[in-house]
Amino acid sequence: MSDAHPMSNHGQGLSVGARIVAVVVLLAIGVGVAWLQRDAPGRSAEPRTEFTAGNPPAGLPAALTTGQHLRWSRCTAPPAARTGYECATMKSPLDHRRPGGRTIDVALIRHKATGPNSRRIGSLVLNFGGPGVSGVSGLPTHLDQYKPLLDRYDLVSFDPRGVGATLPVRCGKTADDTGYEGADACAEHSGALLPYVGTARTARDLDLMRYLLGDERLYYFGVSYGTELGAAYAHLYPSHVGRLVLEAPVDPTEDLVEGQVSQAKAVQAAFDRFAAHCAARIRRCPTGDGPEEAARRMARLADRLERKPAPAGGGSELDAAGLAYAVSDHLDLGTDGWPPLAEALTALIDHDDAGPLSRGADDTGAADRAAAPPDDSRAARTAITCADSGLRPGAERLARDEARVKAASPVFGAAWSTGVYLCYGWPFEGERAGSGVDAGGAAPVLVVGGTGDPTTPYPGARRMARALGDGVGVLLTAEEEGHGTYPRNRCVTEAVDTYLRTGRTPAAGTVCPGGMS
Repeated sequence: MSDAHPMSNHGQGLSVGARIVAVVVLLAIGVGVAWLQRDAPGRSAEPRTEFTAGNPPAGLPAALTTGQHLRWSRCTAPPAARTGYECATMKSPLDHRRPGGRTIDVALIRHKATGPNSRRIGSLVLNFGGPGVSGVSGLPTHLDQYKPLLDRYDLVSFDPRGVGATLPVRCGKTADDTGYEGADACAEHSGALLPYVGTARTARDLDLMRYLLGDERLYYFGVSYGTELGAAYAHLYPSHVGRLVLEAPVDPTEDLVEGQVSQAKAVQAAFDRFAAHCAARIRRCPTGDGPEEAARRMARLADRLERKPAPAGGGSELDAAGLAYAVSDHLDLGTDGWPPLAEALTALIDHDDAGPLSRGADDTGAADRAAAPPDDSRAARTAITCADSGLRPGAERLARDEARVKAASPVFGAAWSTGVYLCYGWPFEGERAGSGVDAGGAAPVLVVGGTGDPTTPYPGARRMARALGDGVGVLLTAEEEGHGTYPRNRCVTEAVDTYLRTGRTPAAGTVCPGGMS
């Protein structure tokens, strides 16, 4: 299940972190194995040694492993990465089953560790969700949330296959168009590439990345869809697992349709909790006296917007599906999103002004880090999702699946039900159909789930921890609303940071209290 809204057309709306002031000045010496680093005015410089690993991925030609070196240089894009960041390109096989053939360029970005060189652990690879979300753009946006880890790790991210600058999928009217015109357009403009995207293939790129970054084992932090990637890596390379954090996990036991049903139920439950709070605590609550009245009011509002979308500013409009997606984005922020959601719904209901609701969704985004990708990433999201799903339903099953998702939620079911059509007519089979995530023999993997998560429901966290295998998946539960709890919940943050710094996991069954306690 994608952590993006199914078939959504609204903007990505990733949250904007505080500006990070770059404090590292790098001076190259010799051929690149030693560097001088000055972390702050008045602090003495110390040598920086680039790590090396002795366990390249098996089966790859030497030209891609021992013969390849990442050449880090000043980033030219995005603009936020031009100061304090470095970018590089990694060569990886287009087809890992034929590793000596054509290669692709994988775009990478990093912010070097700011702590003492002697305490540096390695590189922590981050995936912010998706699928279809660029890590190269995401690292500058979200760096502040992971800033405490910079004392021990270089923070690294990348564009997965099909995304951004890495083997971009094109499904628009022309080969240069970044829009989405359906499966036929994808086949026409990117048909030669579509068999080579997908989470399992990106996981293989991730192991080559791990080696070239100089780490014997992978250190990784994946959010939402990023947990699918992390679990796929652990399954393929259990002996290379270092410290993996899988936060807001996608349920590995559900297929695409089952995931849509579970998500529709979870976001409805989150909305009901908001409606109960609104009725009890907010004067002139726009959703009425509780969840039942809220559902009726939202149905009337959706009917109104279906007939006549509301102006949202800048020439844009909000229709019934957009209403569901925007409300969901606010719910993904947990209780912090409730007061602005109440105000925005009041403006829409009373004044036909969708601006506050739309702007709030664009400014915050789902999960604060794992928002639905913008329109120009819809092609990537579809290509990756369909590569990971073996479902290619016919018309009769589509009708049943659509009705099933609609029935799961009176407020969000109609919008979410369009997701069952995502891979209809897709020209390639899914590589990961039926595969598991068992990682027997791997080092412990920390799985973090929130009991009130509206996008990746909490039962999926329990199933992810169990599916990774005995002694591997370690579940940390947070009693919190919202999609993702790090770094909002102090208890979660302390446990995750301790694990990443020392390798020590919290005790089995640990529960972090929060807003739902």
